[in-house]
Amino acid sequence: MATDKASVRKILDAVKADGRNSLTAPEGKLVCDAYGIAVPGEGLAKSAADAAKLASGMGYPVVMKIVSPDILHKTEAGGVIVGVKDDAAAKAAYDTILANAKKYKADAKIEGIQVQQMLAGGTEVIVGSITDDSFGKLVAFGLGGVLVEVLKDITFRMAPATKEDALSMLDGIQAKEMLHGVRGGDPVNRDALATIIVNVSQLVSDFPEIVELDLNPVFATKKDAIAADVRIVVDFDYKPKPAPRPDSEIVKAMNRIMMPKSVAVIGASAEDGKIGNSVMKNLINGGYKGNIYPVHPKAADILGHKAYKSVKDIPGDVDVAVFAIPAKFVAGALTECGEKKIPGAVLIPSGFAEANEPELQEEIVKIGKKYDIRLMGPNIYGFYYTPANLCATFCTAFDVKGSAALSSQSGGIGMAIIGFSRSAKMGVSAIVGLGNKSDIDEDDLLAFFEQDPNTNVIAMHCEDLKDGRAFANAAKRVSKKKPVIVLKGGRTSAGAKAAASHTGALAGNDKIYEDVFKQAGVIRARSLRQLLEFARGVPLLPTPKGENVLIITGAGGSGVLLSDAVVDNGLSLMTMPADLDAAFRKFIPPFGASGNPVDITGGEPPITYVNTVKLGLTDDRIHSLILGYWHTIVTPPMVFAKNMVQIKNEMKAQGFEKPMVASLAGDVEVEEASEYLYQNGIPAYAYSTELPVEVLGAKYKWARGAGLIK
Repeated sequence: MATDKASVRKILDAVKADGRNSLTAPEGKLVCDAYGIAVPGEGLAKSAADAAKLASGMGYPVVMKIVSPDILHKTEAGGVIVGVKDDAAAKAAYDTILANAKKYKADAKIEGIQVQQMLAGGTEVIVGSITDDSFGKLVAFGLGGVLVEVLKDITFRMAPATKEDALSMLDGIQAKEMLHGVRGGDPVNRDALATIIVNVSQLVSDFPEIVELDLNPVFATKKDAIAADVRIVVDFDYKPKPAPRPDSEIVKAMNRIMMPKSVAVIGASAEDGKIGNSVMKNLINGGYKGNIYPVHPKAADILGHKAYKSVKDIPGDVDVAVFAIPAKFVAGALTECGEKKIPGAVLIPSGFAEANEPELQEEIVKIGKKYDIRLMGPNIYGFYYTPANLCATFCTAFDVKGSAALSSQSGGIGMAIIGFSRSAKMGVSAIVGLGNKSDIDEDDLLAFFEQDPNTNVIAMHCEDLKDGRAFANAAKRVSKKKPVIVLKGGRTSAGAKAAASHTGALAGNDKIYEDVFKQAGVIRARSLRQLLEFARGVPLLPTPKGENVLIITGAGGSGVLLSDAVVDNGLSLMTMPADLDAAFRKFIPPFGASGNPVDITGGEPPITYVNTVKLGLTDDRIHSLILGYWHTIVTPPMVFAKNMVQIKNEMKAQGFEKPMVASLAGDVEVEEASEYLYQNGIPAYAYSTELPVEVLGAKYKWARGAGLIK
């Protein structure tokens, strides 16, 4: 894309010199011209005669608008007249607009009347940009004109956006079918619209002082897309968030925290019931093989380990210090850690920003920066890293090793993660508390887990993102290799900085998270249970090779509910080819239903499940299977489960491997069968048709985002 940055800089410098915070319409047109954003032909009239001459030259009908740095909302001021058809009407419109503007704001500086080609036909859309406190520059797209206010159907991406991002935005609104042409209407030129989105996103990225931009309406036709109105707001004091630390620096520090050779426990205690006692016991009983150094002002020995009055008295290097002392003493002990050159601090104590003590938190952040100590917390339960047998926490010890790394901003959610993981026998590589996130946050964890060979899936609970842009950029990179699952708590409509613009007013905080997560390839969980089930199930499933999903069920009712869940989770029920339909019919009774779902009916023996599932696994046109089991005397739950595992393993040995999930309906015996299936690589759920399909849907979201489905 060819751009004329010099022209835009000249215009913005003039706006700054005038002490203004917005551009006039003619200035907005020049900015659009400099970035290849199509706008109608126009001119600035200083008199009624000028207006008639300009309008006649460009051809009627025209639109006429007030040009004033003091009148941003032109329609509200009576400063817009559309459909001006001849010279007399142009002169009259000039006088009317001028009178309305003076009545609206008597002291407004009026530069003239803009005369603009009137666009007709096409679909009205809006392209805009806002500046979000967490994600920075965002580009927006939705239906334009009055519909944008009524429907609030809008989607966002971080800027700069790629052409692929822009095209996904066109399909990301509820009214996307309108862009395809309805009731015989022409479809819009998708390429032209995508180009405007990309160019707007590049403009606001190149000039951070542009904090709001509205192109509304943009008339999108089969031929092109032209912005009829331009509104640009600037803030010359705006400063983007500083760039995050380099990944190499993050990983170096996180390696020493997560895989330390030595740990100091500040506030270690021999007294049961004390946090410092629990931390010591967990480190010792958890099997950690590194050096453990208790720090206590008076004790000589704690739980068989020599104690030290200060970390400065400890011989040799210390990789991380775990704090178990009251908040008011943390700053002094942290300074000693800095003097000892300890690179990491795990701050368990509460009583900081979350307890209306922001000054205490600001003090420890300042100390951390001074001595280059990475801070985890404060107000956390600590963390676990099972490959190192490290339980740096006061919570219960955890030793079920596996490949799932989980984190939470909340201690209560952290305990739920521990409990679920233990109950479900879900092995974890790490469980990390982030608390107040005074320093270390989710993007630091992503950088560590990205290169951690012990981690295959990353699941995170957060209430906010300190630096959403840094997180999204990290997640976009990491999710190409490993699934990143996020549960975002607090779905409020806080969000955008300036709600005066159309796009700003519509920028509900949660909608921004939704769209940016999608752009970054993040799998979004809607509940704590989903977060945990996705973390457990997604890594078990092989990557699908295509979109065709087949349901095989022993109960028609389950088939209906599973079909609904397929649609709800963005999956595609395969259209059954005639030859495959005939092949399935060989195995099911005449009164069973082929097609998709394949309903084998409830009274069938185990061999019917075996034959149909084997066919589903071996036919290359089928890419994933959903099994709906119905508890019967003929095919008991554990017989079904063992058969399915046997078929899965046999087919895998022959080179046929596909994602397969199961829903089991029946009496309590289906619980044991579900657990057996799960432990043998088939995510299965008793009493639920939703959960198995949600897990499969999550796998598909990751595979699509990572570009693994052709």
